[in-house]
Parts: sequence; C-alpha cells; structure tokens
Amino acid sequence: MAAAENKRQLVIIGGAEDKEGDSQILREFVRRAGGTKANIIIMTAATELPREVGENYIRVFERLGAESVRIVDTETREDAASSTALEAVSKATGIFFTGGDQARITSILKGTELDKAIHERAAEGIVIGGTSAGAAVMPDKMIVVGDSETNPRLEIVEMGPGLGFLPGVVIDQHFSERGRLGRLITALIREPVVLGFGIDENTAMVVTDNQIEIIGQGSVTIVDESESTYNNMDEILRDEALAICGAKLHILPHGFKFDLKTRKPILNNGVAVDAVPVASAS
Repeated sequence: MAAAENKRQLVIIGGAEDKEGDSQILREFVRRAGGTKANIIIMTAATELPREVGENYIRVFERLGAESVRIVDTETREDAASSTALEAVSKATGIFFTGGDQARITSILKGTELDKAIHERAAEGIVIGGTSAGAAVMPDKMIVVGDSETNPRLEIVEMGPGLGFLPGVVIDQHFSERGRLGRLITALIREPVVLGFGIDENTAMVVTDNQIEIIGQGSVTIVDESESTYNNMDEILRDEALAICGAKLHILPHGFKFDLKTRKPILNNGVAVDAVPVASAS
C-alpha cells in the first residue's frame, strides 16, 4: 500500500550525509518529524551492526533536538510482528531507515505487520526517511545490486520489490561518486518506469506530496524516459549494450525542485523550466 500522495513526506538521501557539522539533511528530517517534539524511530534492518549504526543516529537526532529517539531492530521477520516494534511505530512522528543492504530490509520487513503499520503511518503524513540502502527501498521496484562505472546492459542490474513509499520510479544512491548512470538507465528501461533518480552523497530529495526539493551538497540526476523515441531492449542479449534515444536528462542541485505530476523541473526562484526563455547562442 503506497502512502497517500496528498500527505506524503519523504526524505530520501544518497548516503554519506553529514552527521557532524550542520547536518542540513538530518536537520530537515527532524524538523519535519516535529522538531523538539519529534519522536523518531530508527529502523536498522539493513545493517549487520544495528546497535553501532543506530546509536550513531541517536546521537545526531538528539543533538538536533528531537525529544525521543529509539532503535527498532528487526533481525528476523518474527521481530517485525513484535508488539514493542508495532507500538513504537504507532507513536512515531518520524521513521528513518539506515544504510546497509537493501535486500535485508525487504526480506525482513516486506509484507509483515510492521510494514503495514509503517505504511499506515506514512499515509497519515508522518515523515519517512532513508539513506543509502534506506533510499533504495523507497520505490515499489528497487535496484537490489548492480555494477557501477559501466555502460547500460541488461546484465548489470538485478531488480526486486521495494517498500513502495514512492511508487513508479527507480532510485539509485551514491550516484556521481560511484558512476552509476549506466545502471540507473538499465533499471529504468527494465522495469519499465519513466522516471529514474540518481542521488549524490550528502544530498537528498525531499518529497512533499508530488513535489521534490533538492537539498545538500551534491545534485540529483533525473532521467525521464516518458517521451523517449526508441530503445533496443527487445533486440539484444543480456551482455550487449543498451541504446535509448530521446530521453530527457535533468541535473538539479540544492534549492531546485521537480514536479512528479508534470515531470518538469522548477528553478530555485520558483519558476517552472518551460516558462523560462531559452538563451540563444551568439
């Protein structure tokens, strides 16, 4: 069950977010969770070091002023049915998924009582955040594993079910730092969906209803395949190069926005891109 679009609040982070300085991205998460009244739970299903990773986020969120922060560690699917975990979700104003291995998140949580409870709270409008693996699980179909720094080929990406907080898109993380354009394009064509988002490290796309705002140090790369004129997916073998023609590419840094309904970028002055005159070459 996807979060209701008119109440959706997501903070989707490309990984390696600042935890020691101003912590702009995590600060925004705390603000949306209620600020000094925030009741945040940290979901550590992705990591094999839940206590260490969770306590690191406890320190950050408490430093930023959250009233209550606790870890919900689910090592097995049985843990995802515990009354303690379900009660924590019922009281939370913000739920944060750590990094690690995204396949661990879905194998432990997807389809459980806890998964259902988190989606119900998301539909009520509480903020859901995730970094790295926690970002990868946000769509309904996610990149499970894939090769970096290579050209698009069907063999380089393995897809699987995500948690579905932002359905109908593909998300990749650590994007520029690990050269992942090839695998994002492959995932986008394989699904098929029309929008792919590649999020740099220490960068986030903050989703409110159907609008995305970019915050942080890097950029978000958006591949829009909705008006592409050709791809050769049905003509090639798994190890042969993919071709795509007519796709749109947007690269948006801090302060820029993107409308999920119209699939148009919005400049940092609030003007939609299609309303801006195109400068001619002299």
